[in-house]
Amino acid sequence: MQINYELLNVFYEGLDERSRNSLDEAVAKIVKVKEKGGKVMVATGSGPNIHEGVTTLIAELMDKGIVDSVTTSAAVIGHEMAGSLDRVKMVDASELAFDEKFMPRGNVFEFTQLSEDEIDDLKTEMVLDLDLLERGSRIDGNIIIKAAGNMAYPMGMRTEAVASEILSIARIYGLPFEEVAGWGADKRSMIGAGARKGLPVLVSVPQMIGSGNVGLSIGDSVFISQRCMRISRMLEEADVIIESAVALTQEIHDGPFECYTGHGIWSWWNGIHTYSLKDKSLIRIDLDENLRKAQDVQRESSMIQEAINKGLPKTKISRIPFRMEMSAFARHEGSIPIIGDIGQVWPLIAVKVAEALKVSLDFMSYSQETEDGKRMREWIVKEVKPIDRQLLRQRAEEYKLGIFNQG
Repeated sequence: MQINYELLNVFYEGLDERSRNSLDEAVAKIVKVKEKGGKVMVATGSGPNIHEGVTTLIAELMDKGIVDSVTTSAAVIGHEMAGSLDRVKMVDASELAFDEKFMPRGNVFEFTQLSEDEIDDLKTEMVLDLDLLERGSRIDGNIIIKAAGNMAYPMGMRTEAVASEILSIARIYGLPFEEVAGWGADKRSMIGAGARKGLPVLVSVPQMIGSGNVGLSIGDSVFISQRCMRISRMLEEADVIIESAVALTQEIHDGPFECYTGHGIWSWWNGIHTYSLKDKSLIRIDLDENLRKAQDVQRESSMIQEAINKGLPKTKISRIPFRMEMSAFARHEGSIPIIGDIGQVWPLIAVKVAEALKVSLDFMSYSQETEDGKRMREWIVKEVKPIDRQLLRQRAEEYKLGIFNQG
């Protein structure tokens, strides 16, 4: 996929001066770390990361050795299991005689747009309501591209069923759901790239419940304390942590095993393994200007740390709407806020880092409202495939026999 440098320059010039400086600083930090053999971790949120092609770009960066670990949401795992983005048809559910009280807001019902070959393949693994599919094809509706495999028939139902199968395998072998799901996932998804490269991709605890049965199965696959420890190991190994359109990041700034800005003191006291965020770089891509204001307040007057020391409310003292993750981020000496759209910031980071490291990228994301972004989304719909159950079962058998290899 060709890189549109002219569009990237538009993205760069569209950032305010401070965000341009922060982006350049972030790129320099990442390049320096990778040149020394260090590690980069990405913490992604849900929908926007899928829709802007960021999760597909992160998978590419994992494949090329730039990103070494990922935390994400249960919703993203569900979408990646179904191929990241789908073309769906949204119709009036009343035309299908469905009870409105069970339908999503707006009384809509969605159909995944599938070819005859894809429908034939699905028939081999699940019972399809062919009459429903046929009726849906005759009803007028709105066809759009959206995050895949949660609400549309039949791929949403398929994802729910595959989740139960993955949970069974995960619990037998004591593995996180996400790792097992990656065995059968497309290599251009984060879970698929992680499975093939031996890189951890885990759902954070605050983002665990989402995507129906996928989220529940993720929660049921390993104990929460074990999940937190696995994530803390990822954070401990990372030299740079990039937060991408993610609302809740307690494990990073406020975790039970982190001793610098978190709550790890009692874990340390009780002899449990802990780590520290001190001397790490925290990069956060966010649209909320208050994130940078909170950092400014702290660096200009140490007001936020003083509020904590005195047990005073940070919101009243700083006089800005204070999100939980702002506190530790603003106080951390290595934090770099980039105020901007992830659809514009991520391709800039990816291209600048890759070129500095002399790495060639085969995929590039762009902000979805641009023509390049629209073509990118069409490419994802066409090329990034849903989880392959045959491959999943094959890999499970290999794991059982002790002949499992990455790749």
